[in-house]
Amino acid sequence: MKIYNEQITLQSEKTREVFNISTRVKAAMEKSGFRDGIILVSSLHPDCAVIVNEEAPGFLESLENWLQEVAPIGGNSRLAAAAESDAASRFQTLLLHHQVVVPFTENRLELGAGQSVLFVELRGLRPRRIVVKVMGE
Repeated sequence: MKIYNEQITLQSEKTREVFNISTRVKAAMEKSGFRDGIILVSSLHPDCAVIVNEEAPGFLESLENWLQEVAPIGGNSRLAAAAESDAASRFQTLLLHHQVVVPFTENRLELGAGQSVLFVELRGLRPRRIVVKVMGE
């Protein structure tokens, strides 16, 4: 199996922001020259997530509400007292996960109808790096 690596850099303009990175993931797959395999997409930050889901406004609003309910910003946490960063965003990353694996076949991402690869910024206003590792033949 061969491997192709690439990094994506994003800069959010809001504290919370969702970026559809599907076209950039597909571009990395195409640059690899592989026709079949898997792609690992992973955030290099403890307060960001990568998910596969739809980008519909209703879903994104519900996601925001759910995250705030389960791991509220300003919630009581020893991490919040011990670290400069917001503990809620780190717990929210645990709920969403920092990486996904997307299969591809015949140069086509294997995503369902309406699905996209989304980068979820949970504590923004800074540059973020995402690793895209394409493995295949």
